[in-house]
Amino acid sequence: MTPLRYARAADASDAVLQAGTGARYLGGGTNLVDLMRETIERPEELVDVSGLAVGIEETANAGLMIGAGTRNTAIAAHPLVRQRYPVLSRAILAGASAQIRNMATAGGNLLQRTRCAYFYDESGSRCNKRHVGQGCDALEGFNRNHAILGASDACIAVHPSDMAVALASLDAVVHTRTSKGERQIPLADLHRLPGDRPDIETVLDQGELITAIELPPALRRSTYRKVRDRSSYAFALVSVAGAITVEDGHIRDVRLALGGVAHRPWRARRAEDVLRGGPVGQVAFATAADAELSQARALRHNGFKIELARRTLVAVLEELTGDPA
Repeated sequence: MTPLRYARAADASDAVLQAGTGARYLGGGTNLVDLMRETIERPEELVDVSGLAVGIEETANAGLMIGAGTRNTAIAAHPLVRQRYPVLSRAILAGASAQIRNMATAGGNLLQRTRCAYFYDESGSRCNKRHVGQGCDALEGFNRNHAILGASDACIAVHPSDMAVALASLDAVVHTRTSKGERQIPLADLHRLPGDRPDIETVLDQGELITAIELPPALRRSTYRKVRDRSSYAFALVSVAGAITVEDGHIRDVRLALGGVAHRPWRARRAEDVLRGGPVGQVAFATAADAELSQARALRHNGFKIELARRTLVAVLEELTGDPA
């Protein structure tokens, strides 16, 4: 047994005060507890925040504020989420099992760690995410599921969250609390690329607590498509979240994000720049996809992801604009 302290926070301020250097926040525990069982995570203290910041409220500008402690099932089923942000509802329902969605929280979902098999193999594999400078066995190992964008020689792992990909496409903003006050972080900037410090996965400071996720007003249409090895309970090989507004045959606004391809939810800004203001059509869609994937880097086993991402991105744009192949 590994000894640790446990405390249940009364509110966000109490949680931040209790979170010392070796502490971790406990929400649903669907990822953290597994990592503790595998001895990959070894916190000295757990601060239980599972009962804090629960609920979904409409904001004054017709957006939504989602409490960080809200369960994934509740988010996916909420009438305003289903009506205005179907991309988010579909992404959540595409991830994990119903039992896990019933436990997992919004804040915890964003902070889940990679499912790279080498990261989980504490006793048999080298991993810079576990121990900086140790090496990365995935680089020369079986890397079919690994990154094609934004990777480094230190780490090629991918972020596993479906929900985070949808939130990146929605221009969501993460609200946090620290002992020094509050701040707001664009979701697309929350996660770091690996560089030479893949163990540092987000821009959050020690003890910084996610309290809410804010969604701006929605674009006219949105959807989420996930490509995986089996139809349920599998992480994405490639996923695409898209939101779009089309007027008079032209794309007035578009937001796109890719999952399963990078160390963080990958906001497809090159593709957006190609599409925004231009006409709807397969030529534009293919050009946008090619622009986004122009810097993709294939490894020994995952080169198929480049074409798969291209086709999935085009298919999502066709679905959103009603321009079938």
